[in-house]
Amino acid sequence: MYRLLEQRLREIDTHRLHPYLRNARTGLEKESLRVNDSGRLSQRDHPTIFGSALTHPWITTDYAESLLELITPPQARAHHALDFLLNIETFVYQQLDNELLWTTSMPCVLAGEADIRIAEYGTSNAGRMKHVYRQGLAWRYGKAMQVIAGIHFNYSIDEAFWQPWQALQGDTRELRQFRDDAYMGMVRNLQRYGWLIIYLFGTSPAICKSFLAGRAAPPGMETFNEHSLYEPFGTSLRMGNIGYTNSKENKTGVKVSYDSLDTYVASLRRAIATPCPHYADIGVNVAGEYRQLNANILQIENEYYSTVRPKQPLNRFEKPTDALEQRGIAYVELRSVDVNAFHPAGITRKQLAFLEIFMHFCLLQDSPAISDAEFNAINSNQMLTAHRGRDPQVMLDCQGKALPLLEYANDLLQAMRPVAELLDTVHGEQSYSACLDKQLQLAAQPDSTPSARMLEEMQQNHESFFDFAQRKSLEHRDYFLQRSLEPTIKQSFEDMARDSLQQQYTLEQAEQLPFAQFLEAYFSGDFHANKN
Repeated sequence: MYRLLEQRLREIDTHRLHPYLRNARTGLEKESLRVNDSGRLSQRDHPTIFGSALTHPWITTDYAESLLELITPPQARAHHALDFLLNIETFVYQQLDNELLWTTSMPCVLAGEADIRIAEYGTSNAGRMKHVYRQGLAWRYGKAMQVIAGIHFNYSIDEAFWQPWQALQGDTRELRQFRDDAYMGMVRNLQRYGWLIIYLFGTSPAICKSFLAGRAAPPGMETFNEHSLYEPFGTSLRMGNIGYTNSKENKTGVKVSYDSLDTYVASLRRAIATPCPHYADIGVNVAGEYRQLNANILQIENEYYSTVRPKQPLNRFEKPTDALEQRGIAYVELRSVDVNAFHPAGITRKQLAFLEIFMHFCLLQDSPAISDAEFNAINSNQMLTAHRGRDPQVMLDCQGKALPLLEYANDLLQAMRPVAELLDTVHGEQSYSACLDKQLQLAAQPDSTPSARMLEEMQQNHESFFDFAQRKSLEHRDYFLQRSLEPTIKQSFEDMARDSLQQQYTLEQAEQLPFAQFLEAYFSGDFHANKN
């Protein structure tokens, strides 16, 4: 099963390619709900002291006006990205006025759909488009799912690695084609083995009853106390059937291909261009108000909820599929990481080190195309792990055979040992092997996983999910309020906030196309540089 992996690792060692892996780049995106002092969803606008949510590269909003998103630029080491994230959140917390950042993936108490304000981005066409897209999500899926928070891990292999690696493989194609194929292989393996991240990092085994808005609890979910529901062996309900899923995929006809970058782009474009009768019933422009960008299977690429995405930074109003087609894959985004309620940043250095191991493992491990049967197995493994990952009896599909989850996890982690040793060599340290040892402990002891620790604390303290999350949020607020930023760092955040507000103002003062014409130009890819 790991023969090709072992061969590739020997080739890297024999030909001394270690230095070419040294400058892999890591970026982090962290979502957090702003809540008021009573733990309810904030109804305040995105604070202008943070800058413009439309144009600020590091501090923005996701779905809701209260769903803050903190983004680090790519860093040479993963722990540097963590340091940057801590600095952003320190700046944010020290400007917040009597508000908390909710420190778990599952949201605080929700008072129904009306409680969730869709994010606003100003009067420019770009701002309107972002808002209308979110309106469309509300009409199609409801708002509650959209305020679940997570952490996205963005990773790119050192660009210097690709040319000698391609030569070693005897590949004579264009370098970009070789690199894109390698990244798509990584993406397929991140899907195959992604259930492992849900098991190891899952920190959402419980929810506030208000999340269901009076609906009956899904099968398998039990009452924890008067205000909370949980799954006894759950790891990440966020990644289960109440969170980020493509549950309507079969109904709407979305079928994304990961065989190659070309098929990935083509399948997404097909979904964006194909009308959906169910969404047509919603309407697009109704009585002068836009309910969605279009009535197609997907409004835009981001609507397809996947645990992993190949990415390329965008130029201005460029579509993600156009960017990928024009310039290829620049990095891979892993989206299945829960917010770690036990750490102020929501993720630890050890977790980041393991994600680096995992990324390299998925790059070097054999990665054939995903058949329909394997696609179903991937979804099943994810659901089983999310809902019953700590159940000693749960079985996953491993190449068509049933295998106990814990045995499968141990097998995968042991296969990663030489990858961890490779990264130790690359960086001249032993932290990667030590971090792998920690993950092996979690595979051997389900009660020590973050999801188990969360339930244990709730039980010991006789807490509801809300009480646990609020307690942790207050602890983390104290941590950030006690931190100090270097004056130059603080000044850079203040400058960025001011500049982003000016950028939005400039955009809104410029001549605007009629919105319908703007959308037509966007989807056709016909924008000129002076159009906004």
